[in-house]
Amino acid sequence: MVLEDDADAEHRIASSGNFRTLALTVCSAAIGGTFQYGYNISIINSPTNYIQRFINDTYWERWGTGLDTPKITLVWTFIVSAFSLGGLVGALLAGPMALRFGRKHSLLLNNGFLFASVALVLTSRWARSFEMIVAARLLVGVNAGVSMNVQPMYFGESAPKHLRGAVAFSSAVFTALGIFLGQVVGLTELLGAEALWPYLLASNAVPGALQLLTLPWFPESPRYLLMDRGDEGACILALTRLRGGVAPEEELEEMRQEMEKQRQQHGGSGSVSPWALLKDRTLRPQLRTVMAASSAMMLCGNDSIYFYASSIFREAGIPAEKVQYACVGTGLSEFTAAAASNLLIERVGRRWLLVGGYSLMAGFASVFTLALALQGLGVAGMPYVSMACVFTYILSFGIGPAGVTGILPAEIFDQASRPTAYMIAGSLMWLNLLLVGMAFPFIIAGLGPYCFLPFGAVCVAAALFLGRTLPETKGRTLAEITAEFDKQGAEGEKGEAKPGHLGSGMDCPSTPLTAKPGPDGEEDLLPSRDEDVGVEC
Repeated sequence: MVLEDDADAEHRIASSGNFRTLALTVCSAAIGGTFQYGYNISIINSPTNYIQRFINDTYWERWGTGLDTPKITLVWTFIVSAFSLGGLVGALLAGPMALRFGRKHSLLLNNGFLFASVALVLTSRWARSFEMIVAARLLVGVNAGVSMNVQPMYFGESAPKHLRGAVAFSSAVFTALGIFLGQVVGLTELLGAEALWPYLLASNAVPGALQLLTLPWFPESPRYLLMDRGDEGACILALTRLRGGVAPEEELEEMRQEMEKQRQQHGGSGSVSPWALLKDRTLRPQLRTVMAASSAMMLCGNDSIYFYASSIFREAGIPAEKVQYACVGTGLSEFTAAAASNLLIERVGRRWLLVGGYSLMAGFASVFTLALALQGLGVAGMPYVSMACVFTYILSFGIGPAGVTGILPAEIFDQASRPTAYMIAGSLMWLNLLLVGMAFPFIIAGLGPYCFLPFGAVCVAAALFLGRTLPETKGRTLAEITAEFDKQGAEGEKGEAKPGHLGSGMDCPSTPLTAKPGPDGEEDLLPSRDEDVGVEC
């Protein structure tokens, strides 16, 4: 009985150490990772008028004439779009960086882009150059693009199977926290005054510095250490720290088996190129699912609704000077939903959070459209319905799509394919964010109160497609998840296979078999031509 109590006590101590080390690793990585994405999206909204005035004043000093409103808007569009273009570059860099430097060191090196942007934005007013702001936003976009891909990869590879979803979902929690705190810091009582806008844009240096001071003390991804670097000793040490003093043998064995399977599939190469991943028939169901989820996350219009919120709140009768506080509430809504979903993901599962989130968004988009149409006809109370729809739409996004989307590549691709899968998914996310950001003003001008119908259609399509193609990944190994996708691939190619066709995409020659004496004297069936020996069918 004493022995059992001692074992239970050791288990509780180990579990406590596991939670503490893992939680601190998550906070350290995320504060300079996806937190920066959310923070840099929101801090640019508050000083919009101030920066546009700076653009006009700078142009006047150079050329003795001012810019008209359309030209100022065009320059501002360059500043806003630079963030998305930088994110696309960062997404393309993330895969090679994660392979070359590792997950943890990639996040640390990524801060170089951030601090370069801080230097540019702090000196832009002194240099009287709005072009430096464009360059700063481009660099901070690169920082966000790298962290949005590498951080979920790091979390998914470091967490135990039963906590994998919750740990990976924390990326979305920190993104929402960044949006919320960026809105708070941008209030006029803090850094939202005209004289302080360079310091507001440079305030992202604080979380970057916190990451540089803390993350080096935490371990690298155990899977990266074993499967990419081949260092089992370092892998065991990392697992020992992340699992509370004991490296689980079962988890190590699972990684060894995955590594062996990876060597067989990819010929011992450390990574898979984008072209090879796109051509691999066996991974097409996974790739389609990730590409659809990543595209829908940006095409659903959640980021656009932040920009639309101010006018909705003014129409609802909120005084102009109080609108900024209502906008802070939108960020708080997404943060609350993401935090709640982080607690639910290991209970409800990934699939239902995604499908449920998009279904709710589709429903609220319909109500929002109806409210905007009736609001234009002067129906009383509709501005308040529209305001409620802003919050419920954002809450629905935070429930599932905001966090589950980033988890998927880590859970459904093997170690060799994972960085490339994140690169493709991240590129689609940033391309679609750029597309929506540029098209949204024209959508409003063309569709008026019906401007959210296209976003509602995206949500319906995403719910139907992901509900059909995405298997539940909660608590399952990669082999089990892959088997589910293989069933989809087999159904999709049913009736298309030719004699001698391999599932890997190779054509096996239909060679007649002849009997030849084996080493034990018995006859073995072997190909009749020596050159066909070695082709495994």
